[in-house]
Amino acid sequence: MELILYNTKTKKKEKFEPINKNEVGFYSCGPTVYNYAHLGNMRTYIFNDILYRTLVSAGYRVKHVINITDVGHLTDDGDQGDDKMEEGAKREGKTVEEIAQYYTDEFKKDWNKLNLHKPQVWCKATEHINEMQKMIGKLERNGFTYQSGGNVYFDTSKFKDYTKFAKLKLENLESSSRVEQDDNKRNFSDFVLWFTLGNSKFGSSHSMKWDSPWGIGYPGWHIECSAMSMKYLGEQFDIHTGGIDHINVHHTNEIAQSEASTNKKPWVKYWLHGNFLVLKDGKMSKSSGDFLRVDLLEKKGYDPLVFRYFCLNTHYRKELSFSWDAIENSKLGFEKLKTKIIEIKKMNNQYNDKNNNQSIEKSKEYENLFFESVFDDLNVPKSLGIMWNLINDKEISDDNKFKTLLKFDEILGLRFNEMKEEILDLPVEVIDLLEKRKKSRMEKNWEESDKYRDEIKELGFLVKDNGLDQLVDKI
Repeated sequence: MELILYNTKTKKKEKFEPINKNEVGFYSCGPTVYNYAHLGNMRTYIFNDILYRTLVSAGYRVKHVINITDVGHLTDDGDQGDDKMEEGAKREGKTVEEIAQYYTDEFKKDWNKLNLHKPQVWCKATEHINEMQKMIGKLERNGFTYQSGGNVYFDTSKFKDYTKFAKLKLENLESSSRVEQDDNKRNFSDFVLWFTLGNSKFGSSHSMKWDSPWGIGYPGWHIECSAMSMKYLGEQFDIHTGGIDHINVHHTNEIAQSEASTNKKPWVKYWLHGNFLVLKDGKMSKSSGDFLRVDLLEKKGYDPLVFRYFCLNTHYRKELSFSWDAIENSKLGFEKLKTKIIEIKKMNNQYNDKNNNQSIEKSKEYENLFFESVFDDLNVPKSLGIMWNLINDKEISDDNKFKTLLKFDEILGLRFNEMKEEILDLPVEVIDLLEKRKKSRMEKNWEESDKYRDEIKELGFLVKDNGLDQLVDKI
């Protein structure tokens, strides 16, 4: 079964063929740890997780590298404003190191709550300054840099393919920019590789600083991803991912500096980008200081896996609209799925050996359809429909259903194997009413059954029927 992925670089779906047979080098742009991650960020990492699981299912040995940005990312991606880490430290009256550690820990907590795989490498920018300086030195020797106002810049006019990846028209970008132009730049699209302290434009109070051949200072944001990815994956590797907002600036700059430093093309073979999670007023961001987090979902009573399920129902390249109504609908769908999984796990195989052979064969057909969809550019929404068809197919034994569902969950990551009925510590009067209601339902006395249900609700519990079984949740 061929794996097909949409490559941003070529703007089309392509058969995936790694550089080295059976091995995949995979780099993802990670968080800037100056604040909590918002749900839009986490949607991107869910997409990354599905991609990783798909590659593993396809039989590849995958080395996944994710960076932790703890220096150099300014409040504007075009090298303007303050360093986000410094901004976070001022906001909370802490050191940059304290801010970085706290928000890294919080990010990884959210990561685990969403059942995301553990990458083979987490790499911090501040632990790879030497690699960044070496790369800047290569660019300098290759004639792609200049110094101005104390800073070291990448000269985009020297890299003839600079606009190719994002199909940029630089004159349009410059005329539409609302950001104050850096007078030190020769060209509007040039970007900083190394900020030197003492430069009046960027201040001298930056607490993170390192000695360098160009003076004491700190790296630009773009250089870190190139330097760290090449350290762990080599000068050329298979896959680089991120959000679509990275295409025009960050990823365009990464390509330019990486290929200019090594004289090798392509630096990355396949580029994949996830679309935005949007609110009615636009894409989710942290600029307002008020944004949606995994923690808020939990405070409102939602399992983080409900958000994962919500994201899985829309293709990663499509915009996804967030609302609490949409999350509530996903919760109902997830609870229905959970109930079905628990029921399938509990039921005995109802088929004899002859029928079981047919059941196995049909299960395999569903499995093939499921993975065909996943392998078609991660079409998980279509795969979910196939999963529900399997669940509702009465010709397949529950034993075979569950075995097949566990294979599906290797992609979906919804923890099917851990799903079980939640046992509540029910008051005696609720237990008594449940017994009476069950008896009424057996006798098909629906009026009396509804009366008991309402009495249970008045005591703070909600009854959900599953055949004659009664599932109970606290209201």
